[in-house]
Amino acid sequence: MQSVVRSIYPPQCVACETATEAEHGLCGPCWAQTGFISGLVCDTCGAPQLGEDHGDRIQCDDCMTIARPWERGRAALEYRGIGRRLVLGLKHGDRLDLTWPAAGWMAVRVQPIVREDTVIVPVPLHWSRLIKRRYNQAAALAVDLGRHLGRPVIVDALTRMKATKPLDGVGRTARFAAVTGNIVAHPKRGLLLAGKSVLIVDDVMTSGATLASATEAAREAGAANVSIVTLARVVKDT
Repeated sequence: MQSVVRSIYPPQCVACETATEAEHGLCGPCWAQTGFISGLVCDTCGAPQLGEDHGDRIQCDDCMTIARPWERGRAALEYRGIGRRLVLGLKHGDRLDLTWPAAGWMAVRVQPIVREDTVIVPVPLHWSRLIKRRYNQAAALAVDLGRHLGRPVIVDALTRMKATKPLDGVGRTARFAAVTGNIVAHPKRGLLLAGKSVLIVDDVMTSGATLASATEAAREAGAANVSIVTLARVVKDT
């Protein structure tokens, strides 16, 4: 049956739809053009850094100047080119087929900081936006990440109190003002975070404002420690 399905619907590149040998992957040219993050990274947000990785914990300029309430962070892709296209396809283009390969890339990056008691929690989407979009891309990523890592996922541990306007093109100060205090622990499901290591999942990190709000909510729910992982990270030109 699988061979019949493949003959009718052969595997395609998730970025350009060119035929590929394996399911849920990138073709050679798209792989080469995708900004996968590896090597030396900021230990707090996962942004790529210049230099060689000698195992020392370093921070990028942003994380040295902006207070981050979480402990450690990782990202799989640079938010540019094909990486940006994949994020936008997942976020606005109903490309839920991207969550499995994307979560796999995220799992590779975040595996070294996952603990035995880690639970995975997505950044929540306000109910009004969830109705309009029909799914929360962060939750979809979290579910597949949990499958890759073999860790439990609590998709409804956090909740968003009010819908915020789109923050594209908005400055750092305005971003933090818009989301501070807007994410809280669910009155019942949030209790499951007490004493746990929490890994918060989102699709992309820009300023870190949304992740900071989610982290603070997890800490208020009693999380022992919090780390973050995103599919993509906005990076500065070097």
